[in-house]
Amino acid sequence: MDFALNEEQRILRGQILRFAQDKLNKDVRQRDRDQVFQRELWGACAQMGLTGLPVPQAYGGPGLDSLSTAIAIDALGYGCEDSGLVFSICAHLLACVVPIWKFGTEEQKNRYLPGLCDGTLIAANAMSEPESGSDAFAMQTRAEPHGDGFLINGTKTFVSNGPVADVAVVFAVTDRAKGYFGGITSFLVDRALPGYLVAQKFEKMGLRTSPIGELVFEDVFVSKDAVLGRVGGGSRLFAHSMDWERACLFASHVGTMERLLEKAVAYTRTRRQSGQAISKHQAVAHKIADMKMQVEAARLLVYKAAWGLERSQSVSLDAAVSKLFVSESLVRTTLDVVQVFGGYGFLSEFDVERAVRDAIGSKLYSGTSEIQRNIIAGWLGL
Repeated sequence: MDFALNEEQRILRGQILRFAQDKLNKDVRQRDRDQVFQRELWGACAQMGLTGLPVPQAYGGPGLDSLSTAIAIDALGYGCEDSGLVFSICAHLLACVVPIWKFGTEEQKNRYLPGLCDGTLIAANAMSEPESGSDAFAMQTRAEPHGDGFLINGTKTFVSNGPVADVAVVFAVTDRAKGYFGGITSFLVDRALPGYLVAQKFEKMGLRTSPIGELVFEDVFVSKDAVLGRVGGGSRLFAHSMDWERACLFASHVGTMERLLEKAVAYTRTRRQSGQAISKHQAVAHKIADMKMQVEAARLLVYKAAWGLERSQSVSLDAAVSKLFVSESLVRTTLDVVQVFGGYGFLSEFDVERAVRDAIGSKLYSGTSEIQRNIIAGWLGL
């Protein structure tokens, strides 16, 4: 494995960094306070290719390989201080666009991918339910045969992009007797269909510019053409999308950690106590050293997992290790940056407290830290 960036990847990284820093950071604090999702910024990101990174050019995407996709998302996380916007893009791309690209029929790809890539459409992944918690497959949403299609009934919660999505990848039980491996099916469900309801939008601690809510499906009829993959193949599709999400979404957190590290280094060089810069105090310098170690290790783990997406039958172990380490390192880094800034880190004008709020969710979404440890233990035969 060679993770040295080639010339195309260096150019890509530089372009995304400049774009994000120039176009995406205006009024971030106010957008966070008001929990505002800006469709204009979404469109700008789409013009940069960010909403369709690995999708082949024939369907409207840039056609990047999986490692270059992670590098691009890493750059976005570094350059964009609006972590909610970054999260929404990744939720759209990795949990929705990638499954359509990988499992969709030609008709589905031609129908959805161009709009999902050019920013015309926003997608949401509807898996979690109010009563299922981390056991995502203990779902109650059902899709029952009806005529030449299915009737979907149920409630989905914690749906990132749910309040603004134009189409949802919805998972439902089609045969409970077949259980996990054959009883779950995924569907492409358009928001315009009768019975598709956005029940509520939630307020949350962090990632406040990424809208999240609850979707209710009341006798939503979809034709057989809406099945994504095959009937009963939802578990495989979900696992594949989680590999992509755990490998690539968390690349954005590596970029965030690197930006926070640089912010902390700059602050410690100018902030003085006891007649010298606080960077000269060992207690502070050691925190900075730990941040650097975490950034470098996190990037290697993310890039290894992303590299394996196109080279291995399964990257679930690498993706789980990467997700676990990066999420916990991100939280640790943000808390250490607050400690370095002292009282100023507690004030919103320094943007450090927002980083903490945004980071906490990383230990919950895409499978909690506890779930990742279970996955790792399972791969080790424990």
